[in-house]
Amino acid sequence: MFVILAVVILGSAIMCVFTKRIMRAATFLLFVLFGVAGMFFLLDYTYLGAAQISVYAGGITMLYVFAIQLVSKRTLQGLVEHVKGSRIVGRALVCLVGFVTLAVIVLKNHFIDMAATVADTEVPMDQVGSALVGADKYGYVLPFEFISVFLLACIIGGILIARKEDKK
Repeated sequence: MFVILAVVILGSAIMCVFTKRIMRAATFLLFVLFGVAGMFFLLDYTYLGAAQISVYAGGITMLYVFAIQLVSKRTLQGLVEHVKGSRIVGRALVCLVGFVTLAVIVLKNHFIDMAATVADTEVPMDQVGSALVGADKYGYVLPFEFISVFLLACIIGGILIARKEDKK
């Protein structure tokens, strides 16, 4: 079963990247996300499998499809032309807001003081493994991180596909 799911995931991911039509890419992305959900079910992570289907395969893929259908090239061109003039100011403002938010969080929660008081001891590998894939309160870290990195890669791919091509 693992081999079948792996072939479906890899084949759909390759087709998602190399297809020329955006709706087919979204469909292949849906197949990849269903395959990842199948992997979770195969590993008896039923909660993660259900979350993968409902949130990512159902919600995110449908959001991509609606965004693709609703945004036309004419709308994007007008938006890009309008944004070009204020691009530097907008980026600087976003960086400033992000830096202030990060500074407030670090100073409010006393992370610097907590980092100084942490004992310099070695953590056993069984605790690290339990934290990555365990089923307790702080478990499932590795699958969620994998899903978040995969989703980020899909967003970056969608941005690259949707961006305006330069004609030289």
